[in-house]
Amino acid sequence: MRNNSLPFAFFEGKIFPVEQAKVSIMTSSLQYGITVLEGIPSYISVDKKYITIFKLPDYYKSFLNSLKIINQFIKYDIRTLEKITFSLLKKNQPKTNCYFRLLAYAKNYKIGANLNKLDYDFALYMIPLDEYITRKKGLKMTISNWIKIDDNVIPSHAQIAGSYMNSSLAKAEAIRLGFDDALMLTQNGHLTHGVFNFFIVRDRTLITPPGYVDTFDGIFNKTIIELAIDLGIPVQEKNIDRTEVYIADEAFITGIGSHLVWIIEVDGRKIGNGIIGPITAQIRKLFLNIVKGKENRYSKWLTKVNLN
Repeated sequence: MRNNSLPFAFFEGKIFPVEQAKVSIMTSSLQYGITVLEGIPSYISVDKKYITIFKLPDYYKSFLNSLKIINQFIKYDIRTLEKITFSLLKKNQPKTNCYFRLLAYAKNYKIGANLNKLDYDFALYMIPLDEYITRKKGLKMTISNWIKIDDNVIPSHAQIAGSYMNSSLAKAEAIRLGFDDALMLTQNGHLTHGVFNFFIVRDRTLITPPGYVDTFDGIFNKTIIELAIDLGIPVQEKNIDRTEVYIADEAFITGIGSHLVWIIEVDGRKIGNGIIGPITAQIRKLFLNIVKGKENRYSKWLTKVNLN
């Protein structure tokens, strides 16, 4: 069953119908959570004739860096991975915005939590990405009782499947309590990035946790900071305390899936006026214009692929 994915996937060096892209239940990746993940957003043109991929080489560099952190490798370089992406895109012929899911997984059939002498392979599939682009509702968040894992426990600068249990527990708890999602604290009690990046606005200054604090230094995070600077908005990367979030003028999260979604409430405290704030709206508008090809000065971030 395909769920909502597009019909074809790249798997074991070839493009297959996605239903045929299967691994054994004995693979080390499935048993020990050692798959490396990444995601890349792309956007369909109004006439449906081409797709624009956002920061394609940057995402593949990040993907390969995650593998390097755990001392694993795949046989493809960035340029080859880009060519695979183009081939899959043309095979699937999407009619909407899409999300590429990248996977590097250990194919070995081994019992035992041992990263030595593993054979990693690459897989790629696509799913539609429209829900968050058109979102008109802010988020109600809670600060989780689950603490973000330390970089010395599981490397937080790599996207590893097993580490998602941490944020999954936090989100599940938040939803049970009636919230949309969860923010997380570090071992030292400061707000940190989770599966998404986190920002607040105070006194017209954009504030975000520093990228070196037990967190994946995401491409979206760097993008938002750069856009804010270009818009003349002061930016601070600093530790954020729980109570500082409660008195923020604005707050939002960013990520590949979420893009930029504003927060209207944290732990029952209304953020600002309880609607999207002016700085959040300004940054969000610029970003959406960029991916729609309306801002030529950022064209270097975009890779346009003709679907014909």
